[in-house]
Amino acid sequence: MRITVNPTYLPDSAEPPREAIARQRVWAALVREEPLPRSPATIAAVDVHLGADRAIGVAALLTFPDLEPVAIVSADAPLAYPYVPGLLSWRELPAALAALEQLPQAPDVLIADGHGRSHPRRFGLACHLGLAVNLPTLGCAKSILIGRYEGLAVEAGSVVPLVDKGEVVAMALRTRTGVAPVFPSVGHRITLDDAVSVVRRSAVRTKLPEPSRLAHKEAQHLARAARL
Repeated sequence: MRITVNPTYLPDSAEPPREAIARQRVWAALVREEPLPRSPATIAAVDVHLGADRAIGVAALLTFPDLEPVAIVSADAPLAYPYVPGLLSWRELPAALAALEQLPQAPDVLIADGHGRSHPRRFGLACHLGLAVNLPTLGCAKSILIGRYEGLAVEAGSVVPLVDKGEVVAMALRTRTGVAPVFPSVGHRITLDDAVSVVRRSAVRTKLPEPSRLAHKEAQHLARAARL
């Protein structure tokens, strides 16, 4: 079965930021945290490169846990929403969804290159994607948007909570010894423990999950070719 998109969650390019922020708060209440129903057989990641007036989205689908590539697909979309801090998904989602719709099948778990619950309104890109495609979705960010962590050991596999206002919003996970951590968070229909497990088991070549690495590499290649 291929990915289908719920149009309810498509961003409105004409929506003022104040209304988009209010909508984030409403949609954040719809995000579900629940265990994966079974061990995933496939995982996918989506990466978006933003140009001046359009965005390129790339989705990479791999088997799991073997991490053999199944498909790497791409699509582009107009970049119709202005830059507003905290509303990045309003800019990235159209290209991300366009790429995901090109995949030959829906993955068991989807990884977004960004934040999920680790967002000021608990509704980052991974949450928006998860609701739009109704798949177990996690965010794997490379930097902190909100929150703090302490006491992360240098060894690969080390993990500590990322806490914002007394709430655990993500985990700081060191996937490679001595390398800066990544920050898995809940997007939709997954627990934080499951999100950490998927990232830990799929980060085999760099600190990023393998599908994220492949999607990012292809997005950069396409952006250079298109001179974005």
